[in-house]
Parts: sequence; structure tokens; C-alpha cells
Amino acid sequence: MPERFDPAGLDVWTDEVRHDVTRAALVAYAEATNDPIEAHRAGEVAPPVYAIVPVFQSLLEPALAVVPLGLLGKVLHGEQDFVFHRPIRPGDKLTARARMTGWKGTRTGTAACVHLETRDDGGDLVNEQRVTFFVRGFDTGDTRGELAPEHRFDEALRRRDPVAVVTQHVDADQPLRYGPAAGDPMPIHLDEDVAKEAGLPGIIAHGLCTMAFTSWAVLTEVAESDVRRLRRLAVRFAKPLLPGQDITTTVWRKDATTYAFETTAGDDVVVKDGLAEIEE
Repeated sequence: MPERFDPAGLDVWTDEVRHDVTRAALVAYAEATNDPIEAHRAGEVAPPVYAIVPVFQSLLEPALAVVPLGLLGKVLHGEQDFVFHRPIRPGDKLTARARMTGWKGTRTGTAACVHLETRDDGGDLVNEQRVTFFVRGFDTGDTRGELAPEHRFDEALRRRDPVAVVTQHVDADQPLRYGPAAGDPMPIHLDEDVAKEAGLPGIIAHGLCTMAFTSWAVLTEVAESDVRRLRRLAVRFAKPLLPGQDITTTVWRKDATTYAFETTAGDDVVVKDGLAEIEE
């Protein structure tokens, strides 16, 4: 029998996972992403992409209920979309849960969306996330449910001058520092032999570490380093990034509160379709 996605697994919430936020964990995450923002480095408030840490255990669970086990080795993290209701702070007692909301088959593979939510101990939403996984080379042949909202880059923006261009250096040991700080043990980021066996040139940087770099580039340039003003942050991961490379994030203003950005390493685009919504 051919492998099929199971629609019975859609819109089924996982059990809640608890996460207690400590100042030390926030400091470690900021240091692991070379974040220069003082409030982040002091652990007074979480860097925005730290929001992935409380939900990390819940990320793949919904996929296990929908995607056949034989296809899990073909799953890539394609897109990440955060909606922030408020920043995470030390002392927060959070709960996270997740559900898969839908998929769309295409000739090159199938995109599947997982919706995650994080709430505080009073039950209020702290953030929502939509993670788009891409199953390489497998076309379901149909579309079911709901995918993440679009955040595609408007090519007309290239005719405007960017409002910021930020160059950053990704350290040679960045993945080895990021993995423990984020609670992400994926071996392609930590083990040279495993990475090469997967067809990569060597250890690659975590996509969310790269996203964390882009987040502080945007915050420092267009939000006066104030994470409380950030309402949405979305990216598409375009190409693996090798440790030791320089990256350049270019930011364009779309309207009064919305910015588009992309990040390159040399001639390669590593983050595309970047979108940030900033309160004035």
C-alpha cells in the first residue's frame, strides 16, 4: 500500500508541556546567538526566537500522527512564523501544545503546517507559532486543512533603498554553543560525520540560530532594540549556513509597521521572505 498522510491526525492538540523560564537560560540563549541587546544579555527579557525553546518538545509530535514514519527522514524545517502577544520574561511558567493544521502536496514535495501556542500560568497567550515542514520528494496529491499565512517577499521593494544593511559573523563554534542553549540536539549541527553522511559539507548552523541573528539585526536597526514592539517575525529557510561565514541582512520598509528582509552568505540567500511587524 502506498504511503499516505493521515487526515485523522489534523487539528488534534498534543498534551501540554511545561517550561519554567530562568534568567540564566535567557542569558545563555542571548550569548549563544551573539545578541548585543543589553536587556537580552542581562536576562531581563527573552530574545524573540527564544520562544522556540518552550515548544521544542512539541514540534514533531503532531507530524508523527500525520506523516508516515518512512517519510520522517525527508522532513525539513522550511518556514518559521512567530506571532508575539507579549515577550517571555524570567520567572514565567509556560505551557506549550501543538497541532498539525494542514498540508499541500506539490511536484517537489509536501508542505505541512504545525501550529503551536504558548500560554502563561494564567492561561493567556504569550505567543503563537506556525512551523512549515517540507517533506522532500513526496507529493500527497492533494491539499487539506489550513497552511501558514503568506509572507512572501514583494520584489517591487528592490526598487527602493533599504532602510538597513547589517553584516554579522557566525562563529565557527556557533552550533556547539547554540545546541545546548536551545535544547536542540540534532546531530547534523553538532557532529561532522553525521552531517557528511546526510550529504552536507559538514556541520551546518541551526536555522533558528540564523533566524535569531536576523531578529536582532532587525530589532537594533528599526525597533530601537525593544523586543516589546515586535508583533510578528516570519522567515523561509532557503539554504544551509556553514559556521564561520559572514551573513548580511538587508531590510526594506513596506509600510508604517511592516518590514521585509532577506539574509545572504556570499552569493547565497540563506533566509528569504523575511517579515517583521513592529509597533510604532
